[in-house]
Amino acid sequence: MPVKTVKSRSKSKIVKTVIDYKSVLTTDEPYKPLLISLKKRIARNNQGRITTRFRANPYHRRLYRLIDFSRRDRLNIPAKVETIEYDPNRTAFIMLVCYQDGVRRYHLAPEGIKVGETIICSENAEQKIGNRLPLKNINPGTEIYEIEIFPGSGGKLVRAAGSFATMMGIEGDYAIIKMPSKEIRKFHKDCLATIGRVSNSDHRNVRRGKAGRNRWKGIRPNVRGSAMNARDHPYGGGEGKTTRGTRKPKDKWGNVTGGRKTRNPRKPSTKFIIQRRK
Repeated sequence: MPVKTVKSRSKSKIVKTVIDYKSVLTTDEPYKPLLISLKKRIARNNQGRITTRFRANPYHRRLYRLIDFSRRDRLNIPAKVETIEYDPNRTAFIMLVCYQDGVRRYHLAPEGIKVGETIICSENAEQKIGNRLPLKNINPGTEIYEIEIFPGSGGKLVRAAGSFATMMGIEGDYAIIKMPSKEIRKFHKDCLATIGRVSNSDHRNVRRGKAGRNRWKGIRPNVRGSAMNARDHPYGGGEGKTTRGTRKPKDKWGNVTGGRKTRNPRKPSTKFIIQRRK
């Protein structure tokens, strides 16, 4: 997918890059029955206090697309891809499919899918891009995405643009999968996954060019701790560019961050991890 470079005509000489949507997307009109409006929360609690820093409401209105991450209620029913669309709520593209019984659904679009192709969710589906089937029937070395954590939970993992996991094999009741983070872990073999990798792999190559593009998305400026006052951060205060003033790296609330594992040692899913990410 090509990335276009847009050069500024102003004196600032801003160089930004954008995705060439016209070469990929087939429509700019979403399917209205699958749209809902969500309340904007502005990263504040019921007292109006900021609970998540550096977040704001997006500048542009956007509707949420109802996406089927599971497909378990559509087993063994073939579907035809009608459109490939932009989704303002995620980095990947989505596809509108029409099932043989006339039901339309949104799904995450894999890289390389074309309008008119047929996909299916089935126990013994063909292992081609867009098809969804249990892990126990997927060949080792296959790229997969939209993986269930446990059978029936719906696709929770590997949904970001361009990401994919690799099927490594079956061991007893569990499938061994290499995650995008290089972590190797086990999933139950009856969990569903989709063949392929998530679309819009060039998302990582986009250069925003100016702070305003982040503000449009609802991302506020991220201030360095060393630029704050002493009361606002452990790194704050001092004259000029002083050193950190504390031996261990800490966050705003004084919690040690560097060189310490943050995962809960009593987390139940730890037993499924074979090799931690590096």
